Amino acid sequence: MKNIDTDLIEKAVIDFLIALNIGEHKTDIIKDTPKRVSKMCKEIFEGMQYTNEEIAEMFGKCFENNSRGNSLVLEKDIPIFSFCEHHLAIMYNMVVHVAYIPKGYVMGLSKIARIADMVGKRLQLQERIGDDIANIIEMIIKSNDVMVVVEGEHSCVSLRGIKKRGTKTRTITARGIFEENPQLRQEVLIDIGR
Repeated sequence: MKNIDTDLIEKAVIDFLIALNIGEHKTDIIKDTPKRVSKMCKEIFEGMQYTNEEIAEMFGKCFENNSRGNSLVLEKDIPIFSFCEHHLAIMYNMVVHVAYIPKGYVMGLSKIARIADMVGKRLQLQERIGDDIANIIEMIIKSNDVMVVVEGEHSCVSLRGIKKRGTKTRTITARGIFEENPQLRQEVLIDIGR
């Protein structure tokens, strides 16, 4: 686990405010801003403190799967947020859909949502969010039959540059049987309404 240096963040926020021509004034409105921002960063970037392996260990609670055949587990519409590593801009209205085929083990459903949440709490690329979630779930269930769909809006597209509000990005990470079997992959996409 790596700790987030909140003191260094406070100093950086002070410099940022000064650069915006606000910090010098030290008005009552912003005098506690550096402390509030550093506290916020510790919370919203919590996932940066942990490796994928550490997240798998934290949320790796599994149960034996005694069912026959290749049953599909699908958890959909998990809301998360993240921040683009290119502009530090928020990725919002994000949802994650996770499908997997249990082979011996099933995960606690809340653990899938916790993994998605923790992975989002990093400076990220949307494509990496899906990869990281898939990697962690593979470690836990000891199978690569995993599919992760991530959808969201990026403020680096909607608020700056091209300024196209409502533009959505979808990424699909398909591993194992989901990569090999387009019909199964399509079934998951239909099930999540995409």
